[in-house]
Amino acid sequence: MTLPFKLRPYQQEAVDATLDHFRRSDESAVIVLPTGAGKSLVIAELARLARRKILVLTHVKELVEQNHAKYESYGLTGGIFSAGLKRKENRHQVTFASVQSVAANLEQFRDEYSLVIIDECHRVSGEETSQYQRIIELLRQQNDSLKVLGLTATPYRLAMGWIYRYHYRGFVRGSGEDQAKPFQHCIYELPLSYMINRGYLTKPELVNAAVAQYDFSALTQDRFGEYAEKDVNQLLSKHKRVTRAIIEQVVEMAAERKGVMIFAATVEHAREITGYLPEHETALVTGATDLKDRDLLIQRFKLRQLKYLVNVSVLTTGFDAPHVDLIAILRPTQSVSLYQQMVGRGLRLDEGKQDCLVIDYAGNHVNLHHPEVGEPKPDPDSEPVQVFCPGCGFANIFWGKTDSEGSVIEHYGRRCQGLLEPAEGDGARAQQCDYRFRFKECPHCGGENDIAARNCGHCQQAIIDPDDQLRDALRLKDAMVIRCAGISLSAEDSRLRLTYHGEDGEELKESFDFTKPAQRTVFNKLFGRRVANGQAPKTFGSMDEVFESQVLLPSPDFVIARKHKHYWQVQERVFDYQGQYRKANEA
Repeated sequence: MTLPFKLRPYQQEAVDATLDHFRRSDESAVIVLPTGAGKSLVIAELARLARRKILVLTHVKELVEQNHAKYESYGLTGGIFSAGLKRKENRHQVTFASVQSVAANLEQFRDEYSLVIIDECHRVSGEETSQYQRIIELLRQQNDSLKVLGLTATPYRLAMGWIYRYHYRGFVRGSGEDQAKPFQHCIYELPLSYMINRGYLTKPELVNAAVAQYDFSALTQDRFGEYAEKDVNQLLSKHKRVTRAIIEQVVEMAAERKGVMIFAATVEHAREITGYLPEHETALVTGATDLKDRDLLIQRFKLRQLKYLVNVSVLTTGFDAPHVDLIAILRPTQSVSLYQQMVGRGLRLDEGKQDCLVIDYAGNHVNLHHPEVGEPKPDPDSEPVQVFCPGCGFANIFWGKTDSEGSVIEHYGRRCQGLLEPAEGDGARAQQCDYRFRFKECPHCGGENDIAARNCGHCQQAIIDPDDQLRDALRLKDAMVIRCAGISLSAEDSRLRLTYHGEDGEELKESFDFTKPAQRTVFNKLFGRRVANGQAPKTFGSMDEVFESQVLLPSPDFVIARKHKHYWQVQERVFDYQGQYRKANEA
């Protein structure tokens, strides 16, 4: 048959990667393609090649309609199951559906499906009670080898990080080992820079010409990194001059632009913004806008009858207006995914379009080409740093800090993210490297575990929780607990003396006799293994070697000692602490 579209090389590669993966495995997979890369064409081609029933899910009717239209352009007939489109067809080989409509009519999906494709799959959570998971569970009851494929431009979620575990280039995402991920494998990924450099997408021109910016830093974030609407409104109500100045600049910069999208923080904020824009050229769309009115306003914007489109928490996915060439972001977000979706509205190609201006008035500081996600940013000064694994040599990217010459002086990585391939001929899957930069040692077997582990992964015994350890010590009259702000070394004959300095001037001391192998072993397990945050572990044979590496020796976060006659004897050193107690020099 003559196909209506010729797939771009990368689209064909994504299709081939999917076929290859599911021939070998039933484990869930993700394809990552930037906004505007044509995910609907990849979906249409996979649906065309399918021989058994498949279900294509997404969360908005616009995407259901778009994916269905691409498939039917092949001359094939597919069904639509979407209340928003007033169609409930589920007898075709390929059904394009909204997740809400399927979840509300599960009894109509008891046939045997071979494949579920989820568009915008970053919306899938790991919770078993979510709509997506309930649908997948039902379909697995009919077919235990059901294949699940997700497509997204932004493969991460707030409070979860990356939505998959294993990457086809040989590394593992995230360090929360017990955290469930909705997908197992990323089988194909294309960076935004590839699409721009090859002319598939418009270049974003990040403009730092803001006359004024909002400062949302004083507001309290929820666990998803977002802000309460009433708090945002209260802050914005005090900065009406800022909003007016911002919109005046947007209008000035839009003079030679074709289409402008403005992302507001709240409905109240959006109304204020709209009031500063030319009335006959402006539309406001919110979640409360009547659907017919919304469709009409969007249509007028696409026909360029309107120049400014102000919206709140809508039009970030499933919205396609290629002429948009100015994006103004006036809302705060910690979601890299949401930020990229907003900017993506302006990156589609259009005749005569040279670039797309992107102005961020909310100080979100997101790197479009290298999203810094996966783990929460430990502090504002952190940046992505490369850390080589001493075990397997893999080049990890962690949050960290560098000196003036660019050398890594500190990082927050916990476990190496490298994947080790099994021996040739061995049918086992690749395993994550077990080297740990930060670890909690099991008191029962000495095994190294993640710093958040409650049970040892080697002997399964319970590991003492550091909060319990500190709490118990604080209750004792003959115990001392210090928040350690640093350590210093001195030599005393054959003994290496360590002084632990508390933030309030307290001191605790202990020594290790380096002529005794057992004491050298204890020192090396405590400190040698952790030199330079685990980047350069050493086995010290002499005190001179320790003094040479003194600057790289780690300090514990807490030191616990017990009164022994006339002196304090150090009993525990708590490294890499995560818990409810404040560490030294923290606010």
